[in-house]
Amino acid sequence: MSTDLEREIWIDVCPLEELEREGVKVVSGEGRPVVIFFDQGRVYALDNRCPHMGFPLHRGTVTDGILTCHWHHAKFDLAGGCTFDPFADDVAPYRVEIREGTVWLDPRPQHKVSQEHWLSKLSEGLEQNIGLVLAKSVVALDELGVNAGLLRKAALFGVRNRAGGWSSGLSILASLANVLQSVDREDRPLALYHGMVHVARSTAGQPPAFDLEPLETTETRPERYTEWFRRFIEVRASDAAERTLRTAVRAGLPPETVADMIFAASTDHLFMDVGHTLDFSNKAFELLDHIGWEHAEEVLPSLVPGMVEAQRMEETSSWRHPVDLPGLLEEVYEELDSLIDEGGQGLTTWTGHEELAELVLDGEPAQVLGEIKDLVQRGVPLIELSASVAYAAARRAVHFHVANSFSDWNTVHHTFTYANAVDQALRRVPSKLLARGIFDGAMSVYLERFLNVPKQPVPEPSGRDVSREDVLAAIDSYGGVDETAQLVADMIAMGREEEVVQTLGHALLREDAGFHQFQIYEAGVRQYRQFALRPAGGQILIGMARFIAAHAPTMRSMGQTYDIATRLHRGEALYGQEE
Repeated sequence: MSTDLEREIWIDVCPLEELEREGVKVVSGEGRPVVIFFDQGRVYALDNRCPHMGFPLHRGTVTDGILTCHWHHAKFDLAGGCTFDPFADDVAPYRVEIREGTVWLDPRPQHKVSQEHWLSKLSEGLEQNIGLVLAKSVVALDELGVNAGLLRKAALFGVRNRAGGWSSGLSILASLANVLQSVDREDRPLALYHGMVHVARSTAGQPPAFDLEPLETTETRPERYTEWFRRFIEVRASDAAERTLRTAVRAGLPPETVADMIFAASTDHLFMDVGHTLDFSNKAFELLDHIGWEHAEEVLPSLVPGMVEAQRMEETSSWRHPVDLPGLLEEVYEELDSLIDEGGQGLTTWTGHEELAELVLDGEPAQVLGEIKDLVQRGVPLIELSASVAYAAARRAVHFHVANSFSDWNTVHHTFTYANAVDQALRRVPSKLLARGIFDGAMSVYLERFLNVPKQPVPEPSGRDVSREDVLAAIDSYGGVDETAQLVADMIAMGREEEVVQTLGHALLREDAGFHQFQIYEAGVRQYRQFALRPAGGQILIGMARFIAAHAPTMRSMGQTYDIATRLHRGEALYGQEE
């Protein structure tokens, strides 16, 4: 029984006799509709909104203590609100008492709002791949301010429950974590929801990962572990590579050393898996930045399956004919160490990014490679060269003519995200071996030259006063690629670049976006940040806008699910009057 003080907030529902006669009543409890049922001599109270889609539960049916919602036939335990059907989630119960023949309701739901409860529900959503449960968990955890715990749980779930290793879902999760502060505040939980959904989808139906034990050894030399790991990736020996990597982490090798080892193996062959191998490796380290290096022994081995299975582009015709790019690159790599040593990266200032990008876009392979070699020898920092190649790759999207096959957008994506990964990885580890990726990326940009024939010109500012809604409306229309680019160019001309970043983030998150769109947005934002004070920064945003517009609009079903979860969390009625 409740105390006298607690009873002061209770609601007089109706005489028990009336409830027995009618079977059901609906009242308002602290702004939320509550349904009271009489069944087989007992009284029960639940939130009147079905937790699946918000349908009024008083329109359902009660049989033998089971409440069935007539909308999608979800079934609930009348006494506790728990669902028999995980897709629906649980409904919040309320306390009721009978006092002198009258039914009284405590208007405070007996639904847990703790961090532990919602992290448990998040796990359930990931395990069962239930979008609505994931959305509710994210909304609640964001309100509780525990986004870090949410990221950690999703990341570890993603690596533990997929024997195939690192997934696109984990890359999406890392990408969104990287740009979370760049999107509108109200869009941040929606971004996390997208990440959760894609991790759940990537693990659905997959066998779990079973860890191999590290070696029992006294070997601690970093160079030995790097040698072993590269050798085992080279010969596609997955188990040996995994044990080497786990041992290196367990032995306490510094994060930079472990990163150098993985990045080296990811660039021992050209543009592995159309750039995904290095990009995934970089994303794994970025995810660890968010959840903590103490999880490295679990997270990093998930990269191994993809690394040993990756296609090596020197094995493909496009990289061999009509120009033998692997042959040209091999000559560069033979000199690269000495060139880096000679240059010493001694130049403190260098502003030739745009000129080098123009050469990478339009020059012949030998000319491009020769120029980059010369800049290395002159001491231009490697990260300035990697940024220049990433900018050139971003320009392919700016000049991409819509007359191209739609699938060719993927080609643009692969090179840009690879070049961005090289750039970000070099900022983490200034490795001579990783520097090979600068040259690989430049040659991939060269191979895409056909995508800019004819070349779509960079839109000139029109002088119009453009609103955020104008950009979103252009993206709403099929084929609005060039219109969107023009509107973004106008906003940039008005000095509203940050608004462009937020607007494009909102546009992305309202779609049923896929792996490539999330990657492009993240890479575009990060490269824009490096060139924000140059015309190059604006062009990167234009290319990003064109890519997002080309892949919109979608069905937007994920946004609908998220909206339902948000409204249910706020206590709104989704189906009109419920009383």
